[in-house]
Amino acid sequence: MTPRLAPPDLRPLRLPAFRRFFLSSALTAVGGQLTAFAVPLQLYRLTGSSLWVGLGSAAGLLPMVLAALWGGAVADRLDRRRVLLLGNAGIALCSLLLWTQAATGAGSAVVLLLLIAAQQACFGANSTVRGAIAPRLVPAELLPAANALQTSVSWLGGIGGPLLAGALLTVSGLGPLYLLDTLGLLAALLLCRRLPALAPIGGGASGSILRGVADGLRYLTGQRILLVAYLADFTAMFFGMPVALFPQLARQGFGTSAIGVFSAAISLGALLAGACSGSFTRLRRHGALVTCAVCGWGLAIAGFGLARSLWSAAVLLALGGAAIVVLSVFRKTILQGAATDAMRGRLQGADTVIAAGGPRLAGLAHGAAGAAFGTGWAISGGGVLVVLVMLGTVAAAPAFWHYAPAPAALA
Repeated sequence: MTPRLAPPDLRPLRLPAFRRFFLSSALTAVGGQLTAFAVPLQLYRLTGSSLWVGLGSAAGLLPMVLAALWGGAVADRLDRRRVLLLGNAGIALCSLLLWTQAATGAGSAVVLLLLIAAQQACFGANSTVRGAIAPRLVPAELLPAANALQTSVSWLGGIGGPLLAGALLTVSGLGPLYLLDTLGLLAALLLCRRLPALAPIGGGASGSILRGVADGLRYLTGQRILLVAYLADFTAMFFGMPVALFPQLARQGFGTSAIGVFSAAISLGALLAGACSGSFTRLRRHGALVTCAVCGWGLAIAGFGLARSLWSAAVLLALGGAAIVVLSVFRKTILQGAATDAMRGRLQGADTVIAAGGPRLAGLAHGAAGAAFGTGWAISGGGVLVVLVMLGTVAAAPAFWHYAPAPAALA
């Protein structure tokens, strides 16, 4: 089928169960951004220290990683609807406690860090089980469209949440931001309660949770298609995510206001790709699409590092954002479709770890490269490495390039 410009593929929203699931994801995405906006501000107001703000960013990483792995193992042995409800309830409780400490003026930096660590742990488990649920709510042929909708709403939350938070902050304090997040999460909880029972097919895994995690990692290393799908995302995010260099690049060549333009351009490109998802969700060469999307992202970043005008830099980043959406849609579809249901939760746990760790490690790597080689060379070099590493990976595993879901799965 020849790709053509088409509106978003909304077919999965015709299914009541997925529609409820999608709406709950939208509420969680927007509300989560309200809290993400409020926490750094409150930490700085309490301490007057940027170090504490940095600690706030790091506090949730390890709990989220551990909870994602744990949640994936649990999702492969219990009813996934129940695990989703517990994760959502945990996030809502943490948001309620964040509102309480802000509204009463009893907040402290230490309490704030503890609450964020707890909330991120619940978020890690919740994200993992969400990835394992989608394939049970839509038929296989609609998985790319469902993933495109989920990806688009995440990007929309990343834009709409901060805009809403900034508008509310001008007329209220930080407390209402936490409260709105709590109310959104409670609404999402009610939507998730109306999902069908989602016990793992085949009765679920047995043995200890730790053994379940280890079994999942062993399964992953033995499935080359799945392994390359994970490596594709890590390659794009580690070598080609130069967000840490945006401030220095803007100060050296484009002006401080360019930082916002850079971030907005990636988001705009992603949203435009989501708005045209009908152009690609019916394509079947998923391995080739992931490969091309990663290389497209790398080329866009390489060009961005060489850009000499703000306009050209923004266009390149927007193209990169569109490539990231295509990568996300088909990589998720491969992970969900090529894995057995019995392993899907644990593989989604590993996916959450990579999604969280890749950009954070990229910040460290790009910061060091920028100091050693200069921002332009570090950014462009990273983009070139994305392309070379991805092509090398596919050359070592050529079956990935030809991967398409089995015709039987699309019947």
